[in-house]
Amino acid sequence: MGKLFGTDGVRGVANEKLSPELAFQIGQAAGRWLIAQPDIPNRVVQGRDTRRSGAMLGAALAAGFCSVGVDAVSLGIVPTGCISWVARHQEYGLGAVISASHNPAPDNGIKLMTSEGTKISAEGEEFIESHLGATLESRPTGGSVGLLTTPREEISLYEDWLLSLVPEKLDGLTVAIDAAHGAAYELGIRVFERLGAKVISTGTSPDGMNINEEGGATKPGTIQDLTQVHKADLGVAYDGDADRAVFSDSEGRLINGDRTMAIWCAHWAKHGGLDPAAVVGTVMSNGGFEAYMQSQGIWVHRTDVGDKYVSAKLREIGGRVGGEQSGHIIFPEHGPTGDGLVTALQIARILKREGRPAVDFYGDFENWPQVLVNLEVARKDGWNLNEAIQSAVKSAEESLGSRGRVNLRASGTQPILRVMVEADEMALRDEVTDTLVGVVLGELGGTIYSRVDLTHALGD
Repeated sequence: MGKLFGTDGVRGVANEKLSPELAFQIGQAAGRWLIAQPDIPNRVVQGRDTRRSGAMLGAALAAGFCSVGVDAVSLGIVPTGCISWVARHQEYGLGAVISASHNPAPDNGIKLMTSEGTKISAEGEEFIESHLGATLESRPTGGSVGLLTTPREEISLYEDWLLSLVPEKLDGLTVAIDAAHGAAYELGIRVFERLGAKVISTGTSPDGMNINEEGGATKPGTIQDLTQVHKADLGVAYDGDADRAVFSDSEGRLINGDRTMAIWCAHWAKHGGLDPAAVVGTVMSNGGFEAYMQSQGIWVHRTDVGDKYVSAKLREIGGRVGGEQSGHIIFPEHGPTGDGLVTALQIARILKREGRPAVDFYGDFENWPQVLVNLEVARKDGWNLNEAIQSAVKSAEESLGSRGRVNLRASGTQPILRVMVEADEMALRDEVTDTLVGVVLGELGGTIYSRVDLTHALGD
């Protein structure tokens, strides 16, 4: 079969690559792994987003767990953050999310979490893959068969916890929300209403096939327009499973992950709540963001793109916040993974505490011009050992000096090299970019696959 688990669990077109038969086998194998762990409850909590295939795959996954004697609790349609929170705070050995996040509706996925709310270990994934479809030596019967239940109480506990994160309440704030017809279409609206905000919402009528279709965190134009039309204090856009959120101000300008972290860090640095005075970004984080953070006495740590790298650096430095431009933000004191509802409430809380709408924060810094050029090359192997390319990168770095950055990396799945250049002036950015791209294509052969201006975009 090849490697089953990717960076976000198992993904594929539902009922093709990700069939109910495979979901059942994953449940069985994951259940066997759970039973083999000492001092961990043989219970799993699972939830899903609004995809039509979610109920089918969730039922098959739960059947797999129950068939080896593991109890399964299905919470139905809930954000990923809810499963992570419940797995951490209640008596569970595993959490399972049936979702393909920001992908279109025909796709789906299965992501497994530990009792600490983090992604299952590589060793756990290897065990599951090696035991897929394996014959059971004995099958539990009678009272030893796992029990599937569908309570709702734990969703309420998670909701109450979310409300506790904003002791100031949100009375007087007008918030526009795009739930992407996804997992937060109810809860992601209700928490703001219960906190006293006036909510204008869209993306709250899922039909199983429209998730992420008309908007959401990866199509922020919808929330930008909605926020501008209603002159809301804040616009919020979740993605399909609501593990990320991006924002808009009342002028329809995008507040991506960099700006989100900048608002949060500057506020808490001013009020003595940022210790250490540091934030974790990625190699894609904008230079304007870094310069602004430095002006506030805050150090920016950069990692490779990927939440696992951000999370690892946060643990290393004991940091309070880190994330990606895409809106996947981690607040370690509130959980080990991204939770779009937590992110949204954290930003709304700051607006309330400051007594200012989001539009007042946008001018805190200007993004540096940033561009990403994807090169479809004839041969990718050995690019990092090519002397001419390495010399060109060095020359680019010398040309930029302290005025910018260059990052050259290979796609993990495609014959593509990604050239990212940013500078404090667009002319300098484009001059350096064109020179470096010319050298890479001259050495490796190929063409420009795409050129994307990331100055005000999501980036990751």
